[in-house]
Amino acid sequence: MASELRVNTLKDAAGNNSVATSVVFNGALKMWANLSGSGTPAIDDSTNTSSVTDVGTGERQINLTNSMSNTNYMTFSGMLNDGNSGGTRGAAGHQLNGQTTSSVKYKIVYGSTASSDGALSDSAIDDGCAIAGDLA
Repeated sequence: MASELRVNTLKDAAGNNSVATSVVFNGALKMWANLSGSGTPAIDDSTNTSSVTDVGTGERQINLTNSMSNTNYMTFSGMLNDGNSGGTRGAAGHQLNGQTTSSVKYKIVYGSTASSDGALSDSAIDDGCAIAGDLA
């Protein structure tokens, strides 16, 4: 027999800090992962992340523990400053390279100048990804 819990508000043990359940269910991130840098990526900390796959140079795929309901979710990604004081790397960023209901794939791109198309590179720094949307 399945159980069901129905509440309108969540509070801490002292009865403080009430949160509407709609914020928890609808507004919270459904996945986030902090990945370590160079070589084969590793998950440093995460929620709803089962594993990370090293697809190739500068390409990573984060696999979800619980799938999304569709591929219309929003993905956010970012990385720490590369620490290159000479500025030869210029801009660094992520390019999304595929979303399924069970994973998100992205490329890490470094550009030598602001106008450069950039090149794929394994990150020597921490990076991460997060998803907002509806779980299946």
